[in-house]
Amino acid sequence: MTAARLLIIGPQGSGKGTQGERIALTYGVPAVSTGDVFRANVKEGTPLGLQVKAIIDAGDLVPDELTGAIVRDRLAQDDAAAGFLLDGYPRNLGQVADLDAFLDERDEPLTAVIELSVPRDESIRRIALRAVEQGRADDNEESIAKRLSIYESETAPILDVYRERGIVDAVDGVGTLDEVFERIVVALTARGIVAG
Repeated sequence: MTAARLLIIGPQGSGKGTQGERIALTYGVPAVSTGDVFRANVKEGTPLGLQVKAIIDAGDLVPDELTGAIVRDRLAQDDAAAGFLLDGYPRNLGQVADLDAFLDERDEPLTAVIELSVPRDESIRRIALRAVEQGRADDNEESIAKRLSIYESETAPILDVYRERGIVDAVDGVGTLDEVFERIVVALTARGIVAG
């Protein structure tokens, strides 16, 4: 049986947060979302959290080094020993190198990368709908287009690295939640990764 050391990647609006929670629950591994980890560290007032808060309060992006430190700290916790699902990290090639170094030290490479494929117009439609449903001011047309462009220029290229390693499963992200989840389970099962 292959360990579930997973990464889920997809553009904003692809459903990766929702699917990530289902995967984590089904496979009995923690979902490690950098946004959630940042918020938890800030809320708990940890040294890392205080650094993150100061950066965010200044309106800046959390630098790769600090993001990497927070993810490494989270993956070193006991509940991640049998596997994990990363969401939101790595986001660029520098973060891939950082994650590789950490996982290589532990002899625990990623076993699968789930790429949720959703057409750009569908991502925009979903994000606009979410903005209305959740009242999210940051989900306006201009910010949506900017975030999708950043995804396409910075995050999408990391998929080439993982494709070379033969661990990417491209999953059609269009359909009902259950249909998309079933496609993910089929892809992981084919790799010998079975629900815990």
